[in-house]
Amino acid sequence: MVNNFDSAAFLASVTEQAGVYRMYNLQQEVIYVGKAKQLKKRLSSYFRKDVGSVKTKALVKQICAIDVTVTHTEGEALILENNYIKKYQPKYNILLRDDKTYPYLLITDHKHPKLGAHRGGKKVKGEYFGPYPTVGAVWESLRLMQKIFPIRQCEDSYYRARSRPCLQYQLGRCSAPCVDKISTDDYQEQVKLAKLFLRGKSSKVIEQLVSRMEQASNDLAFEQAAKYRDQIATLRKIQQQQHVSGVAAEMDVVGLYRINSQACVHLLCIRDHKILGSKSFYPVVPSETTDSEILQAFVSQHYLNHEPLQGSIPKEIVIGHQIEQVDELSLLLSEQAEYDVKISTRIRSERAQYLKLATTNAQTALITRNSHKESMQARFAALNEVFELDNGIQRIECFDISHTMGQQTIASNVVFNQEGPLKTDYRRYNVHGITPGDDYAAMAFALRKRYGKLASMENMPDIVFIDGGKGQLAKAEDFFNEINFAKTPLLVGVAKGESRKPGLETLILAGSHQLISLPATSPALHLVQHIRDESHRFAISGHRAKRQKVSKKSQLEMIEGIGAKKRQSLLKFLGGMQEVMQADISQLEKVPGISKVLAQNIYDALHDK
Repeated sequence: MVNNFDSAAFLASVTEQAGVYRMYNLQQEVIYVGKAKQLKKRLSSYFRKDVGSVKTKALVKQICAIDVTVTHTEGEALILENNYIKKYQPKYNILLRDDKTYPYLLITDHKHPKLGAHRGGKKVKGEYFGPYPTVGAVWESLRLMQKIFPIRQCEDSYYRARSRPCLQYQLGRCSAPCVDKISTDDYQEQVKLAKLFLRGKSSKVIEQLVSRMEQASNDLAFEQAAKYRDQIATLRKIQQQQHVSGVAAEMDVVGLYRINSQACVHLLCIRDHKILGSKSFYPVVPSETTDSEILQAFVSQHYLNHEPLQGSIPKEIVIGHQIEQVDELSLLLSEQAEYDVKISTRIRSERAQYLKLATTNAQTALITRNSHKESMQARFAALNEVFELDNGIQRIECFDISHTMGQQTIASNVVFNQEGPLKTDYRRYNVHGITPGDDYAAMAFALRKRYGKLASMENMPDIVFIDGGKGQLAKAEDFFNEINFAKTPLLVGVAKGESRKPGLETLILAGSHQLISLPATSPALHLVQHIRDESHRFAISGHRAKRQKVSKKSQLEMIEGIGAKKRQSLLKFLGGMQEVMQADISQLEKVPGISKVLAQNIYDALHDK
């Protein structure tokens, strides 16, 4: 590429203040974002005769324009640089792709607070505990809390509509505050104990429970004393399993492992003396990038500019490498968290052991990922030997349909590239406007949703697998013949064998409908089975969630004019849904708040009139 950028003219007018600069290529794409205490001095270093770094030479050759933004302080420049990197994803910056919010446990601000999970979205009033590295860790904690503290975990809509205790009460996992099986004061006591436990004060919780058990025993309330005794026994068991010796109360430990230009950053989260879990990140790293640069980019992109919930920024971040602007980063994080945040780069004793553990996990994760990637690439190569596509196979998509007797039909679309499942591109479609149970029409619906309004050919797959036989494949053929894309993917049906056992699948090629049977040991068949099974799993999980949502809905919710209070009045006054169904109009009129007209509407709706 010929570089027409006039660096001398540009540098003559650049300010010497602190700020952020963006470099553009010929296509006006941002290829690098940087910050500087003195913009003129920093930008001049790029255009010296001897720039040294191969990476910098490659970058300078592509520069066609530079924008600068002046800031008041170096701290402001650091925040703005981080914002620009996340926005533009420049080629020559270190990019942390995973920017998902962490999940938390939440105890809501309510007369009878709910214990549940929270991740992203609208912030709910209440007290947050975490963060947890994975959603699985949150669900495990919820199951654990349910065994110890009988606090409701149901949604508010379900809570308001109850007229009798649910199954959780029968199992001893909820105290049923919805139907006054526990006083508000006693329920609030359990909530306070749960909050203490989540803050790591399990010893204090046990002390309070022991005191209450003794008091209940003295009052001859032996049944209540037995409940306290069981809570104490469960807590002591959990305490033995979860307690981590040492002084590390709240910190994140960041381990790094590299193989050439590949890197893995492993984050170990410790809260209230307990290891909550860990998570691996795989940043995109340009060549000739140092370990310190990777870690600084990780800390900036992972912690800065999030809306911090309680505990999302720990009081200490252990990285074990010297990084630039460590003081500025600590100050910015402290301002954001509203308490002192320390970044530790000189590690000793206990923290050194945690850092070694995080580094070992980073090494294991990167080696495992590479092994998986090599295996996946080998499977892609084997599949291309079967179909002999000129440009090879880069992207595969698969469709499946799931329903129960034609109801709550869901179509799934999963995507694989040469690194494996590309879950960010997965899609589910709620199928409607077709004859219930018509799988062919459902497949046509899913294809129209996925490809009907495709703006560009960038995300067009090389192969589309259709889970089904010739009927489903024919619908896919008809759709692509109608649309007439510039690039049409290879369509392949995946038909199960007679016994529906893995290894007996038959591939059906579109057009000729030629049947291809691959050996059970073929890597190409293993790839087909993998994407087919993933598509099936994704469709079924979506269908089950939709079916469960529908099954939880009361028939009364579908009637216009019936809100939560009137629904509860109907159920309480008449004794349950079965009695409401059997009631005539005169009986419905007797329910407080139900007029004659509304009683008629209820009766007609429940009897399909």
